Amino acid sequence: MKTTLSRVAGAIAIAVFLRVPAQAQDFQHSYAVGAGGRVRVGNISGDVIVTGYNGDTIMIRGYKEGRDRDRVQVEDLSSADRVDVRVKYPESCNCDASVRFEVSVPQSVRYNFERLSSVSGSVEVTGVAGQLKAESVSGDVQIKDISGQVSASTVSGNVSVEFSRIEGSASMKFSSVSGNVSVRAPGELDADIEMSTVSGSLKTDFPIEVLERRYGPGRSARGRLGSGVSNLRITTVSGRVSLIRAN
Repeated sequence: MKTTLSRVAGAIAIAVFLRVPAQAQDFQHSYAVGAGGRVRVGNISGDVIVTGYNGDTIMIRGYKEGRDRDRVQVEDLSSADRVDVRVKYPESCNCDASVRFEVSVPQSVRYNFERLSSVSGSVEVTGVAGQLKAESVSGDVQIKDISGQVSASTVSGNVSVEFSRIEGSASMKFSSVSGNVSVRAPGELDADIEMSTVSGSLKTDFPIEVLERRYGPGRSARGRLGSGVSNLRITTVSGRVSLIRAN
């Protein structure tokens, strides 16, 4: 049943991609990139939304909005083994314009997502596999149903990560300066763990030691689960940090 629904969703994604007029999307392109291919999507103002689907090509759609939308360019610097799409604004332009990227990625293929980023906007990733780096300056970063080596950060916003599984010796870091950071991990987590917050609470469902700072505010937690195959660091300056055991 799950496979059937996934196939239907994939067919719908392809149909929508083909039928929506190019002028309504402003940018649309598909890429035949194999396993291990590199993917970069860089935005300045607007969200980046990446979703896994049952297909064999990477599809990117970009929607421009705002009064000055025609002054903004979407640059495609892709090559045979790399997808590289980014937004370019005119110099010295206080433009009223933003771009929303919607990216569909084959869920059965492992890619190297070198950087998925937005300066002012959220980054959302669901149902993909491989190495992943997601960043925002002013916006939330949300990652769901992910497997592989992952890192995510924002300056002003929340970070939320839900792993379907953690494979091998991964090095993972999740951080915010002003915002909450929450990680949901499998119960069989095998990792060295470090958590900290300067101003906020700390919660963990796993058996690691929580410490109050002797001098000044803040809380931290450290511990090893299993043999410590992976490394997991969860930090914020002002906000709550939590490590939750998945059901």
